[in-house]
Amino acid sequence: MKKKLLALVMSAVMIIPTVAFTGCGSKNGADVVVIGAGGAGLAAAVEAHDAGKSVVVLEKMPMVGGNTNRATGGLNAAGTTQQEKAGIKDSSETMYNDTMKGGYNKNNPDLVKLLSEQAKDSVAWLTKLGGDLNDVGMLAGASQKRAHRPTGGGAVGAEIVSTLKKAAEDRKIDVRLWNKATEIVVDKDGKVTGVKVKDKEGKEYTIKAKSVVIAAGGFSANQQMVVKYKEDLKGFATTNHAGATGDGIEMASKLGADLVDMKEIQTHPTVVPEKAVMVTEAVRGNGAILINKDGKRFTNELLTRDVVSKAILGQKDKVAYLFFDETLRKSLKATEEYFNMNLVTEANSVEELADKLKIDKAALADTVKKYNDSVAAKNDAEFKRPDMPIQLNQPKFYAIDVTPAVHHTMGGIKINTKAEVLTSDGKVIQGLYAAGEVTGGVHGGNRLGGNALADIVTFGRIAGKNAAGFAK
Repeated sequence: MKKKLLALVMSAVMIIPTVAFTGCGSKNGADVVVIGAGGAGLAAAVEAHDAGKSVVVLEKMPMVGGNTNRATGGLNAAGTTQQEKAGIKDSSETMYNDTMKGGYNKNNPDLVKLLSEQAKDSVAWLTKLGGDLNDVGMLAGASQKRAHRPTGGGAVGAEIVSTLKKAAEDRKIDVRLWNKATEIVVDKDGKVTGVKVKDKEGKEYTIKAKSVVIAAGGFSANQQMVVKYKEDLKGFATTNHAGATGDGIEMASKLGADLVDMKEIQTHPTVVPEKAVMVTEAVRGNGAILINKDGKRFTNELLTRDVVSKAILGQKDKVAYLFFDETLRKSLKATEEYFNMNLVTEANSVEELADKLKIDKAALADTVKKYNDSVAAKNDAEFKRPDMPIQLNQPKFYAIDVTPAVHHTMGGIKINTKAEVLTSDGKVIQGLYAAGEVTGGVHGGNRLGGNALADIVTFGRIAGKNAAGFAK
């Protein structure tokens, strides 16, 4: 995983040229300008290009991918070929219900309906582009296995970024790294006409555009902005990359764009303290349990992220341990990254692990036995966990220290089902589109694991297609 990410960084810097014009584009003009080169931005760029339009992608960071690079769990989709091959019965209606329930029905139903119906098309599209999304697993909040990821349960984010990056390179799309969008330009009637940009040397220039897609991500890495909307998150670490600072939200706001759900900020429950390394939800989905410093389970590990985060914060020192065994390690390639980073405590027996963690041996042994008995009985009488795929009884045994950190901002720019940006009075800002974490409404009060990637690819594609259509 480390080598793959490093290769991704190097190739992003070395292979994608700063200026590589296509179609009728020029240094200072294009049909469609996309702000942000994460999963949503690259998906939008590829679709706009394939609709016959010249495209410029602006990325303020030195590499493509954004937070998508860090995604590990999966891309949620219902009714896919991959599910069918695995004998999984799922539907867009079930995905819709899970998503609305997980978001406490604060979600925009129209956006969720579209996501639930078209996520399967996003998986098929990525697969056609060469991506491997053939493994399907369970993530918290879902009632069915619908998290699509690489074969063997590998990290999905790097796979999506490398797939979309190659698609952009093959199409010679103009991706400009170290180029930060600073302002969206409109005419006297409020119609988008271009973007002001600052390049690597600090020089400012303006790109003329017929339409613009904002795909600049959320604001989890902007502590001041996070605290502005949710004061009790002051001092929290974040799982996000340094560029997730809410620039796109601020640019849209200056044009009168409406914002929704800004106070809905999600913490991810399993982040390594002081290192800001997120442990994928797929570890719990594949069978890991959470234990506290007393060696006891304290929650259903597959409850929604906000609930599990709150449960961990209620434990001694506001931390917990993810406990798993060799069987789980072999079932999920993504775990190897945590071993490579020396984040895992390991032992040949449960008692030895307890000694290393400095917790009561008898308590931990009893907790593990009780859980394994529950798996055998197919009934978690204590915490009602619905899915217990494996007993945790095969040496070696492992533990990772975890605590919650700011992970996802559900709020952002208000859009409609065409990914058009809306004002507070419901009017469309002509020529302006948005997709991904920069938008609000899709996830409501809580995002389900696996829905972010479904969101960015599905609405990225919608934004790209419609921006290209408007550019006609």
